[in-house]
Amino acid sequence: MNEEIKNVTGFKDCLIYLEGEGIKKASLSIINGKITSVKQAPADALHFEEDLMIVPGFVNRHVHGANESDSMYPNAKDLKNIALTMASEGTTSFLATTMTQTIENIDLALENINDYIKARHPEGAEVLGVHLEGPFISKKHKGAQPETCIIPGDVEQFKKFQKISGNHIRQVTLAYEENGKKLVEYLVSKGIVASIGHSDATAADFREAANYGVTSLTHSYNAMRPIHHREVGALGAAMLDDRIYAEIIADLIHVSKEAIQILYRMKGKEKITLITDSLEASHMSDGVYQLGGQKVYVQGKEARLESRALAGSTLWMNNAVKNIIEVLEITLEEAVDMATINPARCLKIDDRKGSIAVGKDADFAIVDKDLKVHYTIRGGKIVYQKVK
Repeated sequence: MNEEIKNVTGFKDCLIYLEGEGIKKASLSIINGKITSVKQAPADALHFEEDLMIVPGFVNRHVHGANESDSMYPNAKDLKNIALTMASEGTTSFLATTMTQTIENIDLALENINDYIKARHPEGAEVLGVHLEGPFISKKHKGAQPETCIIPGDVEQFKKFQKISGNHIRQVTLAYEENGKKLVEYLVSKGIVASIGHSDATAADFREAANYGVTSLTHSYNAMRPIHHREVGALGAAMLDDRIYAEIIADLIHVSKEAIQILYRMKGKEKITLITDSLEASHMSDGVYQLGGQKVYVQGKEARLESRALAGSTLWMNNAVKNIIEVLEITLEEAVDMATINPARCLKIDDRKGSIAVGKDADFAIVDKDLKVHYTIRGGKIVYQKVK
């Protein structure tokens, strides 16, 4: 293949994971960044041998950073660096995820993300919007979030955040039991995903929250009340509620194989969404990094604070897909769905993202049998190509 090619007009006789059909030899056409046919391809379409498969580009709704950049750093070059790095994992769209900080620092991050989205940067993965993780969380389950900046649910403060973000906040992680009811009602009224996380919510709290429109659980198992036989908490309630999408960090550090298997048995293949929750240490060697002004120590694949609390992950999305196949013994298609159509449905963007079908964005990851990414294509343009 000509290494200078940047625009892609289609694929000819390739293994493609087509919506509703599975992986099969097929052709498709792309015009103006959209899939226009899954039956035929133009004369200049690309062809890949059968050692490569074309799957939908991954959708990651929980990304703090990567490659020494963080979504909280208020400049475009860091967001661009994250976007380029995400593309190397096969991710074509993601939510830039903030963290609990001072109001001023969150404002600066939101303003920067808004500017970046408005500038329509073509490089790397698309920034879909913001996942606001905190500051409306529980001090009891703060995880790696600084306690001094945590505040109760506050609709007026959220409105200020959303205005600064240019209405780009698409998901909010909050503790429902910390004055979260009115905030949940407001988020749902605006079509924003309300996700319970960093929370000490009881099962009753969670059921009430779900009835008010909560549809998601943030990094299931982590930073929440654990399941107890007399009080199963938000985690147990979410497992029993078919309306809820469950994020999972499938790095086998944040959660065990058995925990993933239990979640899968309870939620099924359509309600699990793979995330990375990656921080600036992702794609970097062992060493000392930052997370919200706190030192993070990375050794092997683990990232921890001085307190030994886990501080995000160094997981890559393509490796999350690979891990979930091995742990659950499921098909590639089922695992890919957890990184594509499931998060797209949760975010209500499945009309244009998450699967390969006519009318959808031409977002693809081209992977081999080991889930190594060879090309990433966003909107019909090559945004990542593996160095040979």
